[in-house]
Amino acid sequence: MNPIRIGLMGFGRVGRQIFTLALDDERFEVVAISDIGKPEILHYLLSKTLGNGARVELKENYLVTGNGRARLMPADHPNEIPWDVFGVDLVVDATGKFRHDADLRPHIRNGAPRVITSTLPEDEIDRVILYGVNNHEAESSDRVISAGSASTTATGLLLKAVSDRWDIDQATMTSVHAYTSDQSLQDYAGPDIRRSRSGAENIIPNSTPARDWVQRALPRVADRFSAYALNVPVQVGSMVDVTVVLEEENVEVEALNDCLEKAAIAEPRLLQATRDPIVSSDVKETSQSIVFDLDATMRAGNNMFKVIGWHETLGHAQRILDVAGLYAGLDLLNVEAS
Repeated sequence: MNPIRIGLMGFGRVGRQIFTLALDDERFEVVAISDIGKPEILHYLLSKTLGNGARVELKENYLVTGNGRARLMPADHPNEIPWDVFGVDLVVDATGKFRHDADLRPHIRNGAPRVITSTLPEDEIDRVILYGVNNHEAESSDRVISAGSASTTATGLLLKAVSDRWDIDQATMTSVHAYTSDQSLQDYAGPDIRRSRSGAENIIPNSTPARDWVQRALPRVADRFSAYALNVPVQVGSMVDVTVVLEEENVEVEALNDCLEKAAIAEPRLLQATRDPIVSSDVKETSQSIVFDLDATMRAGNNMFKVIGWHETLGHAQRILDVAGLYAGLDLLNVEAS
């Protein structure tokens, strides 16, 4: 099968990680990249952030590798990019800026058969896929798709692993998240008062749409799940702190850990479990969506437990490509069926 030709909008940390993962995956080829940064700066950040300078050269406005080349284009909005010129099979919008269907549709109108956004939407789109949680909902007719978020997918996978074995009465998640590129380093007027404070100096309470989207992806916790977020002054490595109340009583901590460990063995690309006393920086360059911290699992009541899972953006980048591969597979099945 020919590689999936990807157009990439946004060459920040997640965009560069997607590009790097695609270099080592014969299923994908990034053929065009849109970002407002200067090509020489984008190439430099790629080489310094991800250590791929030896494999990627900048020649005029192209990133050139041993497998092909990707055209660099300046653009600030999806309606500015002529995807049809590059024959893309799909676009990954990794800007995190465009979260409404109306803002993402121009990718389709400009020649992309499908667009996958790296963040959660703020209105209804065709589909939100938390890879490993609700893959079965994907349909080949979907055109505007979200691959969720790192913390949402991590939480969904954790709750799925637990609820595959026990019924969950209630669950709540606090996302403890590394600061992001849309936060300012100094106090600066932003979209709300708390988000206007320095991301490098403060623990900042934040809202998260994870509550709604986890429940939709995993209906077995519908009306039983809530979520909150904290942005903390850490550059790499985040965690989800999840409290679950099981309907069954007298479950032992080791039984819960055994459940998580077996889930990680069954899905090693998505999940990892460890008993090492890790900290946030230890999950740097982890491609799984969640690392279960088994040593941190604790009983908080007769049938209440606290579970911690770690993640970093590379895992989310990998899941975005997995969602792309999922839809390519559906398209292939349709072609074969016809």
